[in-house]
Amino acid sequence: MPFIPHSEADQKAMLQALKIDDINALYDEIPKDLPTADLSQCPSALSEMAMTRLMQQREPDNKNILNFIGAGAYEHFSPAAIGDIISRGEFYTAYTPYQAEASQGSLQVIFEYQHMMTRLLSMETSNASLYEGASALAEAALMAVRIKRSKVTQILVPHSLHPHYQAVLHSILPQQGITLQTVAMNADGMINQDDLQQHMAGSAALILPQPNFFGLCDDVHRLTDLAHQHNVLVIANVNPQACAWLTPPGEWGDQGADIACGEGQPLGIPLASGGPYFGFMTTRKAFIRQMPGRIVGQTTDQQGRTGYTLTLQAREQHIRRAKATSNICTNQGLMVVAASVYLQLMGGTGLQQCAQSCHQRLQQLIEGVNAIPQIELTFNGPQFHETVLQFKHHRCQEVLTQLRQHGIQGGFDLSPYYPELGQALLVCTTETKTADDIEYFLSCLTNILTA
Repeated sequence: MPFIPHSEADQKAMLQALKIDDINALYDEIPKDLPTADLSQCPSALSEMAMTRLMQQREPDNKNILNFIGAGAYEHFSPAAIGDIISRGEFYTAYTPYQAEASQGSLQVIFEYQHMMTRLLSMETSNASLYEGASALAEAALMAVRIKRSKVTQILVPHSLHPHYQAVLHSILPQQGITLQTVAMNADGMINQDDLQQHMAGSAALILPQPNFFGLCDDVHRLTDLAHQHNVLVIANVNPQACAWLTPPGEWGDQGADIACGEGQPLGIPLASGGPYFGFMTTRKAFIRQMPGRIVGQTTDQQGRTGYTLTLQAREQHIRRAKATSNICTNQGLMVVAASVYLQLMGGTGLQQCAQSCHQRLQQLIEGVNAIPQIELTFNGPQFHETVLQFKHHRCQEVLTQLRQHGIQGGFDLSPYYPELGQALLVCTTETKTADDIEYFLSCLTNILTA
C-alpha cells in the first residue's frame, strides 16, 4: 500500500501557494452535469492494518498463511510509511556516514534513533546499532568483561535464554577466554535462584532475558539486585516491543541493568526469509567508552547551526586493532532508519497499545487452549505474547504438518532444544492476529487432536 505523506497542514500550505481556498477548485474543469457516484453503500473506514489484511485476503494468488511462530522473530504490522521513507535514495543507497558534511540527514536519523531507544529502555546512552540480536548479546558480554578490568571472565547464561543466542555465545566467547556458566531453570520456566547464587562468585555478568525464550517474565527486580549485591553486572536481553508494556531494564531493581541489548526486528521490520535484522545496545554513561559500534552526537558549527557527527567509533577501522571494542560491529543503517520511522509513527501511546494488544491476544489463546483436553499449558507464570503448549498424545511435527495443510504456521517445536519438556510447542500472538484467527487456530488444533 503506497504511503501518502501530505498532512492537512501540507495541503493547506500548497493551496495557499496556489491561492486556492478549496481543493475542489483543482477539479473545476470536470463538467458539473456528470452523474455523481452514490457512496452510501461504502463501508466505514478501516485502519491501515485492517485494510492491508482485507486486500491480502482478496488477492487470488495469496495463500494467506496464518503465522503463530515467534521464537525471536515476530510478525508485527509495518506501516506503509516505513517502506516509502527508507526507499528514498539518500537512505536506501547510503552506507556509514563517514563524511558528516554530506550525511547530515542520516546522522540526524541515527541520533534520533539513539534518543528514542534510551527513552524506550530507560537507559542513559545508545549506540547506532549492531549486526543482529544474538551477536549484540555476545558483544555485551565482551563489554562486561572489559568493564571489570580483571581476571573475572565468567558469564552467567540462563537455560531459558533463546537457544540460538546461546549457540552464538558459545561460538564467540570461549575464543576470548571467557567461561559460560549455564544457570538452571525451575519447573515453572523461571531462573533457579539457588543455582544462580552458587555461581555468582567470580562472575563478571548475569544475562537476564525479559521475556525469556518461553515468553515468561522473571522477577528481574530481585535478580538484578541480587547480582549487584555480588558485584556482578546485569546484561538485559529484552524484546523492545515488550519494553513499552513491561518495566524497562533501566528501572530494574534499585540501580537498573548495566547493559541492555536485543533484537530490533519487532520495531517495524517485516519478516523476510530470515532478515535483515539489527541489534541494539544501550548502557550507562559511565560505560560508554566500552560500548562497541558507533555513537552519533549533536553539536553546533561555527555559525551556531545544529549539526550531527560520529562522536565515538572505537572499531578497528579507526584505532589500533588491539584496542578496538569490536571487529564485527557493523551497524544496520537502513534497518535503524526503519525502526526510527516506526517509533516516531507509533509514539509511546501507540507502542503501549500494540504491546497491550499482543498480551490480550495471548490471553484469548490461553483461554481457548484450556478448553482442549489434549493440550496442557507447560508454564503458568506471567507471560508476554508467547506461551508453551504441551501435547499429551501427539508429536509436535505431526501437528505442525497438519496445521500447514490448513494454512497455519502453528509454532516453534521445542523438542530439539528442550527435550525435557516433551512434545512442547512455542506459540506466539501479536497485534496482527484477530479473534477470528485465534478461533480458527484453536478449531484446527481441536480437530487434529481429536481425529
